[in-house]
Amino acid sequence: MSATGTHTGHAVVIGAGIAGLAAAHRLLERGLRVTVLEASGRVGGKLLPGEIAGVRVDLGAESMLARRPEAVALAREVGLAEQLRPPATATASIWTRGALRPMPKGHVMGVPGTAGALAGVLSDEGLARIERDAALPRTEVGDDVAVGEYVAERLGREVVDRLVDPLLGGVYAGDAYRISMRSAVPQLFQAARTHDSLTAAVRDIQARAAAGRQTGPVFMGIEGGVGRLPLAVAEAVRARGGEILTGTPVTELRRAGADPDVSDGAPDGVATGAHEDAGAPRPDAAWRVVAGHRVLYADAVVLAVPAHTAAGLLRAEAPAAAAELATVEYASMALITLAYRRSDLALPEGSGFLVPPVDGRTVKASTFASQKWGWIADEDPDVVVLRTSVGRHGETEIFQREDAELVEVSRHDLREATGLAAVPLQTRVTRWTDGLPQYPVGHHARVARIREHVAKLPGLAVCGAQYDGVGIPACIASAYAAVDQLGGDLSGVRELTANPVQSLHGGAGE
Repeated sequence: MSATGTHTGHAVVIGAGIAGLAAAHRLLERGLRVTVLEASGRVGGKLLPGEIAGVRVDLGAESMLARRPEAVALAREVGLAEQLRPPATATASIWTRGALRPMPKGHVMGVPGTAGALAGVLSDEGLARIERDAALPRTEVGDDVAVGEYVAERLGREVVDRLVDPLLGGVYAGDAYRISMRSAVPQLFQAARTHDSLTAAVRDIQARAAAGRQTGPVFMGIEGGVGRLPLAVAEAVRARGGEILTGTPVTELRRAGADPDVSDGAPDGVATGAHEDAGAPRPDAAWRVVAGHRVLYADAVVLAVPAHTAAGLLRAEAPAAAAELATVEYASMALITLAYRRSDLALPEGSGFLVPPVDGRTVKASTFASQKWGWIADEDPDVVVLRTSVGRHGETEIFQREDAELVEVSRHDLREATGLAAVPLQTRVTRWTDGLPQYPVGHHARVARIREHVAKLPGLAVCGAQYDGVGIPACIASAYAAVDQLGGDLSGVRELTANPVQSLHGGAGE
């Protein structure tokens, strides 16, 4: 890869989640020969299609933000244009203070422009506290601030505990009082820097959004599940001549001119016993990649793996970047999918509900999948599919329970929230250990330092959920920026640094 943007030679992508696959797809468009190496036995990462009671469902992420172009555009490029589907309903609820209450409108990630926007969710005292915002002195946000900390200071803790925290928790499975406002809610952060009043800042955001006249659905799904997206991208990569190797963990990443050092963490014998890639060794290659007993030589490498894996692979050549990546924390969660006979239940209207942690429930959210996605209902009108999620950052006890216990916890909370007492036809528990990277205060600065260290190594770039956003469009945007960086174009990285990708639309109410 030359500094002028001319793309030649062989690129290795490490990781076959949606970020790695998007990077491979873009690299092939630029004319490179591409090899994708994936440690697990499948592609797709946190996107996982499945089935329950004969109905296709997602067992991982189920929707993608449509107000960003990357995910929808990639789906169209790989032949899924006719399968794109908006949600059948955009209404949702919040289960708080003992009842299912309509999700408020007119807020940005739970932060209202007026107290009245949260009527019904907050107590009278909580609503009165919001009214004090206009009279409070300015609160400086500095270089970054925790969302919960700043909003609580301006509007009171009840706004955070009852609405901001469950909305953010649905994206990051984290704690609003630790999550970076600059990285997670960038439009709110920028507005807070220029307004004395937080509610005035929200009203300004809403006015500019209205003036922009954005049309179309906020979110988009895919018939059969968004888990089909990585499969279609992988198929497109292979159709263009790309090679995807699953069950192939990378054990060493070194500059091609560096002497292999078993002490750096490579298994005994790798340096001398691995089989060279076809046509290798290549004295002109930039990188040497060891994957099991295979050695590949590459002109460029895209590292699209979780932070702890990236830290291990970068330790020899970029120890400062590795040290930064090793500090990234993750939250684990589990999705419980339940299928019922339609004749056995009557659900409230809408797409589901969120649960504030302050209410002390185990389930943090539930999606009425058959009501949210019309294609699920159409596949078998006699079956109704629901999903619940459990697990937040720092929680360990709930994740240690057996699958049957997680199902019973879900059924208990569903019964308390909706009156659902029926016995499910079938259940599935999907565990995502260390599934969601956390974005604490200062996240943007940490990412900038990582990229600065990596940039010192020509032919190497990083991408994925731990950098620029956890949503599908964010991961794809991160992948495209990494490919552009390899060709000497830093505009994508600069744009992501200046304007992080929100992973949830602030006013969607979902």
